[in-house]
Amino acid sequence: MTPEELRKRLTFYQDLGVKELYRRAPTPIEAEVAVVPAIMELPSLEPDGDSLARIREDIGDCRRCRLCEQRSKIVFGSGNEEARLVFVGEGPGADEDAQGLPFVGRAGQLLTQMIENTASKEGIPIQRKDVYICNVVKCRPPENRTPQPDEMEICGQFLFRQLMTLKPTAICALGATAAKALLNSKEGVTRMRGKWHKWRDIPVMVTYHPSYLLRPYNQNAKREAWEDLKKVMHFVYD
Repeated sequence: MTPEELRKRLTFYQDLGVKELYRRAPTPIEAEVAVVPAIMELPSLEPDGDSLARIREDIGDCRRCRLCEQRSKIVFGSGNEEARLVFVGEGPGADEDAQGLPFVGRAGQLLTQMIENTASKEGIPIQRKDVYICNVVKCRPPENRTPQPDEMEICGQFLFRQLMTLKPTAICALGATAAKALLNSKEGVTRMRGKWHKWRDIPVMVTYHPSYLLRPYNQNAKREAWEDLKKVMHFVYD
C-alpha cells in the first residue's frame, strides 16, 4: 500500500468516527515470537509538531503533478499564522504566479477591500494581514483553467495540513473549487452560500470567488458575498 492509499484509508475511517484499529488475536506461534497488541491507536494524519514552515519545506520544488510544468513560483499562502479566519481559494493566477503570493491581482485587491471594508463597517478591528489566505492548488493551472481532480488530490494533502496546523475558528471557501475540495459537494455556490457547513468540526462558509464578482453583471452576487462575509466575521470575532 502506498502512502497516499494509506492516507485515503485513514481519512475514510476517521470520517466514519473510527478512533481505534483492532488486530486479530495472535496465534500461539505468533505469541511466542512477539507480543502483538490487540488494539492500536489510529495513526494521526497530522505529523507530530507540524508547522507551516515544515509543510512548505515538505512541498519543496514540487514536481508531483503536471501543474509544475508551466508555473513560475509555488504559492503557498500568506497572512497571520495564528489567524482565526482562513480564506481558501482555487489556485494562483498570473500575478500570484509571478509574485509567489495568493490573491494579489485584481481579484485579490477586491478580496482585500471586502475583508477590510466589511470589518470596518461592522466595527470589527481586523485587516487582511490578520487573516490567512491560501489556495487548493499551489501552482497556477495553465490559462487559469479549473484544477483537475488529481491535481486537487495531490495538493489537497498540503491544504489539509495547513488547516490542521492553523486550526481556525472558521474557514471561508471562495468559489466552487474550494467548496468541493473542502466539502466534497457537487452543489453549486449559489445553493451552498449563506449556510454553515463543516470541515472536520471547523465551520465553513461558502461564498463567491472574487474573480466572479469582478464581472459587471454580478451585482446581486456582490451583495450576497458581502452578507456571507458579515456572517462569518461576526461568527469568528464577536
